Amino acid sequence: MGVPDCWENLVTEVRDDNWSMGYLWHELTNRRRDERTIGYAESHDQAIVGGKTIIFHLADKEMYTHMRVCDESLIIDRAMALHKMARLATIATAGDGYLNFIGNEFGHPEWVDFPREGNNWSYRYARRQWHLRDDPLLRYRFLADFDRAMIRLIRKAGLLGATQPRPLVVDETNKILGFERGGYCFLFNFHPTRSVTDYFVEIPCESCVLVMDTDEPRFGGHGRLAPAQVYHAVPCSKGGTMVMGITVYLPARTALVAVLQGRGAAAHRLKIKGAPRNRRR
Repeated sequence: MGVPDCWENLVTEVRDDNWSMGYLWHELTNRRRDERTIGYAESHDQAIVGGKTIIFHLADKEMYTHMRVCDESLIIDRAMALHKMARLATIATAGDGYLNFIGNEFGHPEWVDFPREGNNWSYRYARRQWHLRDDPLLRYRFLADFDRAMIRLIRKAGLLGATQPRPLVVDETNKILGFERGGYCFLFNFHPTRSVTDYFVEIPCESCVLVMDTDEPRFGGHGRLAPAQVYHAVPCSKGGTMVMGITVYLPARTALVAVLQGRGAAAHRLKIKGAPRNRRR
């Protein structure tokens, strides 16, 4: 349970501005290449009574008082941003599949507890409150919509089980983590306050097209990135050598996904040609 433990450790034990990108990358990709593995951000123990999910650790009691769309809460803003980023980073680096415990995708505010002697055989917590996800006046729907779009993107790209993530950026100062997988570029800015402009990322392509970001208004974000924008490759001197890459604006606590275009991108897409499709169960 390396990845779930990693996320729980970061959100409960480490200040946001002290998160280690190297540690996070290691935990997300620490697996044997010759063994099929399933990635998940939260474990079974975190979803049942006695444990806490990522969103509950982050938001705590404000889950009960400030999840209306009209409410303003820095705690909820942080919780939702990191919840989306953690899940995207987990599925984008997962090995052969991705697992979610039902209800966690929209940030269900309570644990699961089945009838037993210790709770007087109560059914009170043996449920998932789907009305929270469907209520247009609450923010839970934003998390659910993001999760659906995220899984649709990963499935359409055929990334799981067919490719391996390749690191592009592990920046401890700016708290930025970036990697390429199957012709897609994933960039994460985990810094709590520092947005970066004209940030150079070395990557072999002629351009990248933004296809999704965690800050989109439809996902409860602030809309700080222009949708479908194109990042054209530019030259940059690196260690005395000219390399090609893109420059991006990456707001604090935001992740983006861009698809590679042009020469250089084709080689990465060849890796996923003919990859088996993920079947719905």
